Amino acid sequence: MAKPSFVVPCPCCQAKLTIDPELGAVISHEEPPRQRSTGDLGAAIDQLRSKSAEREERFKQQMQAEAQKGKLLDRKFQESLKKAKDSPDPPVRRYDYE
Repeated sequence: MAKPSFVVPCPCCQAKLTIDPELGAVISHEEPPRQRSTGDLGAAIDQLRSKSAEREERFKQQMQAEAQKGKLLDRKFQESLKKAKDSPDPPVRRYDYE
């Protein structure tokens, strides 16, 4: 006599899993209904507008940082060049002594 399959809710996503006891495997999977993050369309549009403004602000900040990047790298190079000129001896290389 065949044992009837049983339905178990998934502990993490609350989906319905149908399990066959003879095989010990999931036979079917039914996803739970999707939950809306906002109650109405107006609130969703407001969220999209605020996120759009955030993205635009981040983009402007990154553009400013990218514009300053060249100056920063040039300043670092000048400092390194100055240090190299001030150093009397070149760095010791291991393979020169072999």
